[in-house]
Amino acid sequence: MKLDNTKAQMRKGILEYCVLLLLSKRPLYASELIQELKNAKLIIVEGTLYPLLTRLKNAGLLDYQWQESQQGPPRKYYTLTDSGNIFLQGLEESWTELSNTVNNIKKL
Repeated sequence: MKLDNTKAQMRKGILEYCVLLLLSKRPLYASELIQELKNAKLIIVEGTLYPLLTRLKNAGLLDYQWQESQQGPPRKYYTLTDSGNIFLQGLEESWTELSNTVNNIKKL
């Protein structure tokens, strides 16, 4: 078994949660999301992010608004919908439970 594969699966599993967490703080466009994730040491590429954003949008968890940019074409800024906030709360509860479980197992 390769460690890199397992680490990639772990990152993939928490990516949706991290994206929703970032968008709960303020509207962001895709490049900002990628940069924020990189700053947090969760490296992803556009080819991973855009399908996720589309899936979250189609599920009614995200909305977006086009805004003009002084540095090029208009940008699509994503925000959480009310359903997205409720979904995020559920993920936060699950993350806390999972994190506590792992920490308890590490102490055994």
